[in-house]
Amino acid sequence: MEKVLVFLADGFEEVEALTPVDFLRRAGIVVDTVSTKEDKKVVGSHKIPVLADKLIAEIDPKDYSLAYIPGGIPGATNLRDDQKVIDLIKAIDQNKGRVAAICAGPIVLERAGLLAGKEATSFPGFDKDLESVKTYVDDQLVVVDGNIITGRGPAIALYEALKLVEILKGKEAKEELKNQLQQDKVEKYFGF
Repeated sequence: MEKVLVFLADGFEEVEALTPVDFLRRAGIVVDTVSTKEDKKVVGSHKIPVLADKLIAEIDPKDYSLAYIPGGIPGATNLRDDQKVIDLIKAIDQNKGRVAAICAGPIVLERAGLLAGKEATSFPGFDKDLESVKTYVDDQLVVVDGNIITGRGPAIALYEALKLVEILKGKEAKEELKNQLQQDKVEKYFGF
């Protein structure tokens, strides 16, 4: 069974963290949010407090098939500078898991050494921090290269979440979720 770990550090971007949690859970995927501090209460970059499911000390990387890193400043830098986060991400990657990040979140993957030789994207401006990528992609919303998934920014969170559902449960599950969310109608109405 697929199980996803979503990292939360103070200053995380709320839309980027909680949209995937909501969408993945709607699709029947188990998701644990994890606080990187010794308190489950984490405050987002827009001062919205969130209660995480678990503390980082409770996490066994063998339990997870995907790790997800939201952006937000200083959330992404707090994750990047936390060695426990880096070690968990590396362990999930080494266990043949997937690792996803969005917006400023790819700086965490860079620090963990997971972007070397990969194609990736991020929020504009963070490309300068992704020195090891083979190709920085600025004309796609979500980039998938092997087990690494990266996205551009807050408005992309729902599309990256849908991509994660597709990767973990298949295209049919993604289409079913889009139908539940009325996403096709929204896209048609707005001309997306």
